[in-house]
Amino acid sequence: MGKVAPDFTITDGSQTLRLADYRGRVVLLNFWATWCPPCVEEMPSLLKLHHDMPNLVILAVSIDDDADAYRRFLTTHHVDLITIRDPSESAPKLFHTDMWPETYLIDRKGIIRSKFIGAQDWSDPEIRQLLKNL
Repeated sequence: MGKVAPDFTITDGSQTLRLADYRGRVVLLNFWATWCPPCVEEMPSLLKLHHDMPNLVILAVSIDDDADAYRRFLTTHHVDLITIRDPSESAPKLFHTDMWPETYLIDRKGIIRSKFIGAQDWSDPEIRQLLKNL
């Protein structure tokens, strides 16, 4: 906590995501996978947060190897937040992440302010207040 978030660039064949492109905005960086039960459990809450707080940037980086399973999941669960597949886990490795889901709250200056391990209820009033205060 309190350190600059490591920058990364991920390209999955159809899109490219650069963390640096979101400097100046509050970012919730979520590492997840479709085969991870806690990740699947958390996704509806994350999507609700995305709809309730449209100024918050949510970046969901999936570590799925199976591109078809990933695309099916996005369609089935109506995932409309920014997401990209990183099967080599290049971004999670920069954050020393090896548990799923794991989420980082990054402030406008690119500083990591909080780390959430495991599935969260993103409607929790304390979490919502923390997000609003950044």
